[in-house]
Amino acid sequence: MTTSASSLPDLSRSPSVDQVGVQERVERLTKRSIKKESKIHALKLALSMIDLTTLEGADSPGKVKQMCYKAKHLADNLPDIPHVAAVCVYPTLVRLAKKEVEGSGINVAAVATGFPSGQFPLNIKLDDTRYAVGEGADEIDMVISRGHFLAGDYNYVFDEIAQVKEACGAAHLKVILETGELSTFDNVRKASDLAMHAGADFIKTSTGKVQPAATLPVTLVMLEAIRDFYYATGKKIGMKPAGGISTAKIALQYLVMLRETLGQDWLTPDLYRLGASRLANDILMQIAKEKNGVYQSLDYFSKD
Repeated sequence: MTTSASSLPDLSRSPSVDQVGVQERVERLTKRSIKKESKIHALKLALSMIDLTTLEGADSPGKVKQMCYKAKHLADNLPDIPHVAAVCVYPTLVRLAKKEVEGSGINVAAVATGFPSGQFPLNIKLDDTRYAVGEGADEIDMVISRGHFLAGDYNYVFDEIAQVKEACGAAHLKVILETGELSTFDNVRKASDLAMHAGADFIKTSTGKVQPAATLPVTLVMLEAIRDFYYATGKKIGMKPAGGISTAKIALQYLVMLRETLGQDWLTPDLYRLGASRLANDILMQIAKEKNGVYQSLDYFSKD
């Protein structure tokens, strides 16, 4: 594949990341405390940003139906609980998920392009994307070719993202960097810059299949890339940390970091998502605790 020099950003101009500075800023931000009504508001906001996800080889129609029901009815016994932002499934289950959440305002996201490895030929990746969109996907979560990126073949990765974006049509594109395989903060910054210039609507940390997945330091690097891209272009790009975010406490730390780095405008599911399969229940338990003074048993909440 080839691309014009005017399209591909000059990644040599991507700033080097001060690892010590990133770690220190994360440490300061994680010490922030949110109390009472502000905490309840933040917990509900976090709920509304979740992409409720099932991405296993054993996924079945019954499992997806159960997840979609939970997405619509997180806790009918608690007042004013929002629904999640989206449900995320494999392309073959998109049509079913779309039917199950119809009329709820919940989007259907599909992983594509040879998720999670990305080790598929481009024509198959594009067919995978078009199939998912044809089945009704509102959002596509693609994975970049990490091997090409780490080999310095940035043109290939750029063109791949651009062509997948075209194949998405009206669907939004989330580009998964798989930061756990990129080794350095500098690589994470370059991959973030590359993805945004190639047409990503969101940049996303991880597939959830590689460790480490989402971390606060990596997320800060990506948020700063989004901030700089916005200053340079005026275009707001979304962010999705995914994998390993399983407690309300950690989710609130991610929201504090978001607010302090990108500001109030990004505190919306349109520009920020949390990729998680277990987080919702812990947030619901925390909301019940804030309202009633006691924790409810996990037995009160669906496990799927």
